[in-house]
Amino acid sequence: MEVTNPNSTGVWYDVITFGAPAHHHQTFKHGGLKKLLSKHTKYRESSVSYSQDESSRARELLTSVAQLQPLVFGCAEELLAVSLELNAARLQQVLDGLRRQTEQFVHALKDELVKIALLAIHNQVTANCSGSHVHSNGVLCENSANREGPSSIGQQDDVRRDVAYDEEEWDRAWANVAMSLNCIIAMVDRLQGREQRHLEVTSAEQQESPTNAHNSASSSSSTAFSWQEQLLPLVVTLRDCVREAVAKARAAMTFVVLQGAVAPTVDQGPAQIVQRRHAVFSQALSALVCGFTLKLNVGLEDPDFLRQLHSVGILAQFESLLSTYGDELGMLEDMEVGVSDLSQVAFTVTEANTEQPDDLLPTLSGTWGSFVVEVQLTPEMFGLLPRELKEGGLIRVHPVLFNIGINQQQSLAERFGDSSLQDTVNQQNCERLRLYCKTLRDQLPHMAAVESLSDLLSSLDRSIDTRKKKNVEVLWIAATVCRTVNGVRLTSCKSAKDRTAMSVTLEQCVLLRERHTLSEQHFNTALDCMRRSRLSWGQMLGCYAQSGFTVSGSDPGECPSGQRGPWPPLCLAPEAPRRHMYPVAFLLVTSHLLVLWLILSLVLLLSRDCK
Repeated sequence: MEVTNPNSTGVWYDVITFGAPAHHHQTFKHGGLKKLLSKHTKYRESSVSYSQDESSRARELLTSVAQLQPLVFGCAEELLAVSLELNAARLQQVLDGLRRQTEQFVHALKDELVKIALLAIHNQVTANCSGSHVHSNGVLCENSANREGPSSIGQQDDVRRDVAYDEEEWDRAWANVAMSLNCIIAMVDRLQGREQRHLEVTSAEQQESPTNAHNSASSSSSTAFSWQEQLLPLVVTLRDCVREAVAKARAAMTFVVLQGAVAPTVDQGPAQIVQRRHAVFSQALSALVCGFTLKLNVGLEDPDFLRQLHSVGILAQFESLLSTYGDELGMLEDMEVGVSDLSQVAFTVTEANTEQPDDLLPTLSGTWGSFVVEVQLTPEMFGLLPRELKEGGLIRVHPVLFNIGINQQQSLAERFGDSSLQDTVNQQNCERLRLYCKTLRDQLPHMAAVESLSDLLSSLDRSIDTRKKKNVEVLWIAATVCRTVNGVRLTSCKSAKDRTAMSVTLEQCVLLRERHTLSEQHFNTALDCMRRSRLSWGQMLGCYAQSGFTVSGSDPGECPSGQRGPWPPLCLAPEAPRRHMYPVAFLLVTSHLLVLWLILSLVLLLSRDCK
């Protein structure tokens, strides 16, 4: 809605209307995403699964181990070979290389994921195999404790000792590698110090008696063999420790990779849940991108809004009018998860190559959990951005959802069903909205209208706590907070037709009354005008029949004056014959009234024919 007057530029009020993001194809027989994910989470508590990031880390660690182990072994063999040369400088050089490679090896293995995976392997094996046990070498053997015989009790004790798992075992594995390296370094230092003293003594003896030269050579040969003999057991120990650590790390990381392959994506559950979640997310994301693009284009000349984007992020307030009864309860569960997933989305703004429409379309990149939407602006508009956004700074999304069911199904839910999901959604998102406002006040304390946020949030808290039936005040206050902080407004019902149009038109008239001096006497007329343009023809006939007005013309896009278009002016004919139409909600109160209405209509029709 654009509001203009001769003395100032137009003011825009944007509201994105769309059908509730839900996966209708899979239906809602078993509930929506929230319920399905809750069931899957309970199942996962007794199983093991890993995120995509953890699976990637496992693959990287496997690659690092495969590369570093041969390097460590090669340096160790070279150290033994160089120990025969009696070249202290060369020995020290090879030792430094061994130390670097071993330290890299230890650093790569010091990953908490390995420790967690080893514990998961042990727990899963012991939980699933009550009739078997695991030896310290990792071999799964059948437990003979269930066999008959006098030694069964002793065998059960052995099993208990075997299945006992020491969580520090992995820490000791890579620590042993480091300790083995330290022993080699200490031995080389001792050997070099001993050799230095030996060389000093030999030099002095040669000066006293040249006949000792042959004895010195023999002594050097024996010293070389002595070096290798003393280093060999330490090098063997280092290699054994490296092999043990590699075996454990490979087993753990292979387990993580395989578990990640079984689970389709990040904690999303089976394929049907993944498909449902992606479908819902894509609908919510499309509406969000539309709203953000409009908000960005309108706010390019507002420096506070641009600072807010890169320092705090954008608020996306979703308004839902779904009931908590029947299929719409499942839709609300879908929508709640879809809106929550938008917190993993970020926007970035770039300069378009041309001003052609195709070059100005937003693009999506990234993977699940880290999507980035790139919004294109013309060079002229891009020049208005602050430096942080021009350099590719990310704009974080803070989504919130508030739901108030307002149709007849919500009456049934409040009387016979359960509206706890709606209460939970509103309470949780009120806290998220409060957190965003607090961050905004901390980052931009001098921003206009920030002072009024505390009162608005307190009013929103009180409105939610009252638990009033069909309390649309929750939606009005949330919308006011959203507009105060330059957020994106998105309104939806089941199909984005009747309920959504009624909400948006009421909101627009309230804005005209509170911000643009629309008088109370013209409020209803303006509301009727807007709803005449947006609601379906049959729906409006009922509304106007109740209000005393009738609508001329048989087509909603046609007026007697010949004016046409998608949003024609209101065409009222006060003297037109009254249509006997009644609101659908009134007829749904009870089946008896419906029968009565049919009888009365038949009587009126017969009386008209008689005349």
